[in-house]
Amino acid sequence: MKALLGKKLGMTQVFGDGDRLIPVTVVEVGPCVVTQVKTEENDGYSAIQIGYGDIEERKVVKPLQGHFAKAKVAPKRYLAEIKTDKPTEYKPGDTITAEIFSAGDKADIVGVSKGKGFQGVMKRHGFRGGPGGHGSHFHRAPGSIGAAAFPSRVMKGRRMAGHMGSDRVTSINLEIVKVDPEQNIILIKGAVPGAKGSLIMIKESSKKKAK
Repeated sequence: MKALLGKKLGMTQVFGDGDRLIPVTVVEVGPCVVTQVKTEENDGYSAIQIGYGDIEERKVVKPLQGHFAKAKVAPKRYLAEIKTDKPTEYKPGDTITAEIFSAGDKADIVGVSKGKGFQGVMKRHGFRGGPGGHGSHFHRAPGSIGAAAFPSRVMKGRRMAGHMGSDRVTSINLEIVKVDPEQNIILIKGAVPGAKGSLIMIKESSKKKAK
């Protein structure tokens, strides 16, 4: 599977075929460095570990310092594992750049959604709410949340007010509009999860692979 770690820079728009305006998300990906190769014989599964983002060595815990030293690579801020059927094609220290993707490819984007704090049921779950006027005293409250005498408790899974956002979200099968290997920039059609500057992973579309 092709995959890279990167940073969301924001959104803009570009002109496509027939002067069609396309909204795109600008993502700075890589370059990512292979920090470990895992094989069926040694680890029980096949994968590679990639690192992204520089960090000062003094800010890295001692076990990870040894991990990076063994791979003979500079310390990286973020690490992620990518499953692959051919791990022997890689070795620690190899660099993976935006060149592995091309315009027209389909990709899945993984990120952490924007945090929205504590929200009520109307914003969090889309409840309709009560009447807006005519003497009603029921507007944005959740209403009844369970039975009375039996079972005398609120059942698990009841949709109520609570913390919203800051969840791991995957947007699937998005189109890559443009790839700029020189600047490590990828333009992805539409919006992707996360705030500006947040970490994201772009990987080969699972739908495409399933076919």
